Amino acid sequence: MNHSILNTDIQEFINSNLNSSISKLLLKGIAFNSVETKEVVEQIEAKKRCEKKLSTWFNTENIYYPNKLSIEQTSSEITANYKSSLISGDSIIDLTGGFGVDCYYFSKRFKSVKHCEINNKLSEIVKHNYKQLDIQNIKTCCIDGIEYIKTSKKLYNWIYLDPSRRHDRKGKVFFLNDCLPNVPEHLDILFKHSKNILIKTSPLLDFSIGINELKHVKTIHVVAINNDVKELLWVLESNYSEKISIKTVNIKKDKEEHFNFLLGEEKLAQSNYKLPLSYLYEPNSAILKAGGFHSISKKIDVFKLHQHSHLYTSEQLLDFPGRCFKIENILPYNKKELKKEDFKKANITIRNFPETVQGIRKKFNIKEGGNLYLFFTTDLDDNKIVITCTKTN
Repeated sequence: MNHSILNTDIQEFINSNLNSSISKLLLKGIAFNSVETKEVVEQIEAKKRCEKKLSTWFNTENIYYPNKLSIEQTSSEITANYKSSLISGDSIIDLTGGFGVDCYYFSKRFKSVKHCEINNKLSEIVKHNYKQLDIQNIKTCCIDGIEYIKTSKKLYNWIYLDPSRRHDRKGKVFFLNDCLPNVPEHLDILFKHSKNILIKTSPLLDFSIGINELKHVKTIHVVAINNDVKELLWVLESNYSEKISIKTVNIKKDKEEHFNFLLGEEKLAQSNYKLPLSYLYEPNSAILKAGGFHSISKKIDVFKLHQHSHLYTSEQLLDFPGRCFKIENILPYNKKELKKEDFKKANITIRNFPETVQGIRKKFNIKEGGNLYLFFTTDLDDNKIVITCTKTN
């Protein structure tokens, strides 16, 4: 950590060049003797990435930024705030501290927070930033969190981990034992220090794989922001052996969409099916990731169009966690019928349909955008259909 970066003139330069061309800055060079051009450019790139993702840091003076990769990998303030709302107590230890965004929000819910980070430079940066943010109840420690907990005798209300995938492990299937730290390998040790463990993982982790690798899973949270799934949160409780609860949230600018169900009940549930009625519903991405396809049909009293379509319908407009549409027309999928409609511009979605959006646009010369929505899907009689809609929300 080069403290000269915090000099007033260099900070002014960083702030005035947040929208400048990085390549031009590198080519031209920076006329400060105490810092290298590369160091200043790293600060500019990293701070720019924080403008929306970490606005508290962005708007606080004299924040020191790590490289942009650390910013990419850290939780956003929105997801950090959400996960902190799930837990509270006297003490929590974060064994994989990183840039410290999660700990910052934990500090609002716990009396004392311990931030463990193995990277010496990053640990030093986090310690400096907490001072700028006026956080008093977080203790930073430059150490391997797992090694620390192995030798510690202290008990905590909660243990938090955000394991990172090893770069040398390739393949589409994502396993927790491919990550650092290897959480499944150390679970017995972790439970000796806390009855409650919270683990953040990538949405790429399959539920069945995660449940199989972990012990005593109580709840899985699927967290989406503006319909983009950002992370899975696994709540583990010592000796828990009951049904696993799935909690989904889609955090939007003006509201949050919540839908919860029990994993065991979903496996036994059966949807009711009907041809399209007056309204069409598309679950948000958190529900789609969670796979609560039958539970949502039962709990909200909507009908599924087809076993594999994951679109729903009702006669009356209902409060639904996802996109809601008024059905204007239902067309058979054939070239003659669709050419007659002469769609110039529309938003296209495919669900359980053999063609791609790009292929459909090219075939029927439909441009993207406008207020019309076309759903290319399959109904309960296995007919390929096109549902034309307008949005209700």
